[in-house]
Amino acid sequence: MGLFEDFSRVLETRLDEFLKNNPHLELQAIDEQLREQEAETTRLLASFRLREKQLEAEILSTAKEVQRWHVRVDKAKKANRYDLVQPAEEREAALLRQGNQLWGQMKGVKDRIKQTMQLNQQIKQRRKDVKAKLAETETARTAAQAKQWQTAGWNQTADYSFRNPSTHSHSDDLEKTFSQWEMDEEVERMKRDL
Repeated sequence: MGLFEDFSRVLETRLDEFLKNNPHLELQAIDEQLREQEAETTRLLASFRLREKQLEAEILSTAKEVQRWHVRVDKAKKANRYDLVQPAEEREAALLRQGNQLWGQMKGVKDRIKQTMQLNQQIKQRRKDVKAKLAETETARTAAQAKQWQTAGWNQTADYSFRNPSTHSHSDDLEKTFSQWEMDEEVERMKRDL
């Protein structure tokens, strides 16, 4: 495992150096991570909202059951059916406890929804900032490349000055060939004229 850990550390170091030397790639990686986090918080938010709807339905159903058993308790008391009063009261109390638990769960889900929405907004803002920085870095990089290209274009070593061929320190093969050909043509023309 030691060799693997060393190799992993070396790769991480190299990656960090590479990203430091190429900040636009680091920003792209950060943007990708933020995009994934944004997608995950969106999925989480949808899951919490679904759970909230389920809890609302369960709370409503439980409340209706509590009402139904409360009516039954009153009905049993009025009919002097004490053999049914206590079990009906116990059922009503159990339903009230269940309703309270569901209410607590719903409060927790609502808190999570609020936190997830805040987190999602923070991620969106961070991603917006990273995109702006990425655009700024891209612009600077493009400008640097254009400047480098212009500088390289003006500072090339090849000299194609046609005004004064005698300034060439190295004879241009093409120039030699044309000069020789032109001289030969001139000699031929002179021979014909004689």
